[in-house]
Formats: sequence, C-alpha cells, structure tokens
Amino acid sequence: MIHLAGRTTAWVLFFTLVLGGMVIAAQPTKIGVIVVDVQGDFTKLKNGSLAVDGTDEAYIKAVEENTKKLKEAGFPIYATQDWHPKNHVSFFTNHKGKKAFDVIKLGGKDQVLWPPHCVQNTSGAEILLDNKLFKAIVKKGWDPKYDSYSGFQDDGGKKTDMDKILKMEKINKVVVYGIATDYCVKATALDAVAAGYKVIMIKNLSRGVAPDTSQKAIEEMKAKGIVVFDDLELQKIKAN
Repeated sequence: MIHLAGRTTAWVLFFTLVLGGMVIAAQPTKIGVIVVDVQGDFTKLKNGSLAVDGTDEAYIKAVEENTKKLKEAGFPIYATQDWHPKNHVSFFTNHKGKKAFDVIKLGGKDQVLWPPHCVQNTSGAEILLDNKLFKAIVKKGWDPKYDSYSGFQDDGGKKTDMDKILKMEKINKVVVYGIATDYCVKATALDAVAAGYKVIMIKNLSRGVAPDTSQKAIEEMKAKGIVVFDDLELQKIKAN
C-alpha cells in the first residue's frame, strides 16, 4: 500500500509538472487588427448611399495613418468588406411598399431596411484605405437571404473565413475599429469575444450611425469584457 501510494504520488507530481509546464508554455499573445467596412458607401467623403456622420476626409486619413502605424509595429491587418448582391434582403428597394430605414420581421428578427449599398463590383463597395495594408480582406453579406453585420458570420449563422484566418495565424487578441460603431464594429467585436479572442475596440477610429445607439453599443461591448480605448496607443494595446 505504501509502495502504491508512492507511485500514485509520483504520477500526481509528474502530471502536475507536465500541466504546469503547459501553462508556462502557453501560447504567447499575438495581436491582429480588424478594420471594419471602411467603404465608400458608408462615408460622407464619397457621398455614400448609407453615409455615417463624421466619415469625412479627416476621418479616413486618421484611420489610414493609424492602420499604417499598427502595420509598421508588426501587427497583421485584416479588413472586412460588405459585398452585397443587388437583390439583397436588407435593401428597401427589394420590398414593395417599404422605404429606407423601415423595420420588418425577417426570420423572427428585426431587420432594418437599408438603402442599397456596397453592391458587388461597384465603386461604393471599395475599401478606401490602401489595400496593400491588409493581409486579407474578408467579404461579408454576399448571401442575398441574410444581412451580415459581423465580420465572423452572417445573420443566418454562416461563418466567414475570418476565424479560420486568425487561428491559422495563431492570433488570440484583436483590435477592432471602423464603421459603424453601433452595427458592424459592435457585431464583429462581440463575435470575436464569443470565438475566444481578447478584444480591444478603438472608439475614435470608429463612427456610429447615431450617438445613442453607439453609446449603447460601447456599453454592451464593455459588458462582454471588450476593452474600449478612446485613441490608439500601442503600449496600452500590448499591455491589455
């Protein structure tokens, strides 16, 4: 019995050391950046069909300069791109008798009916930043049956390539910003958390559709453990 107990103790010690070693050798933090939907149709700069307030030339310049800083600091940069077919379900023009910003029930969920925007292969769908900044551009919203605010999946639950790409690159923490705070930025950040990533959202590099819904979105993100910074600060990003 004493011998057996000794062997048991030895095994416990062995597994403790192995597991301890695994903890010590845990995957180091690798940070990626997701720039959400900085496309012509969402901006005042391009007189977009769904232009968000505050998306003028100064905003686009700030996003580009800060994205370059992140790339120069060694962070891989990814973009999301709304990429709708003309017959997309979210366009009010595809619902007889409806007008822009009406809300209907679709699959048991509220669906805002938007002006046609980011239609595939149109200038309004183009990303306004230098595309050479991006390691990958993940298209979303291409299924006509489902809206897709998140860069990770559409409203029908179909996954984009975002999670697969990030995991392939061993990224476990993401910085998220872009358009719009209260829709696609929020949805992308929340889905990133749900997929197991640590998430930082940069408030002043994002623009929202409305102040009240943007503030509510920020509160919702914080409640899910997302760290919200007003401005881009590299040291704080690395530390949090």
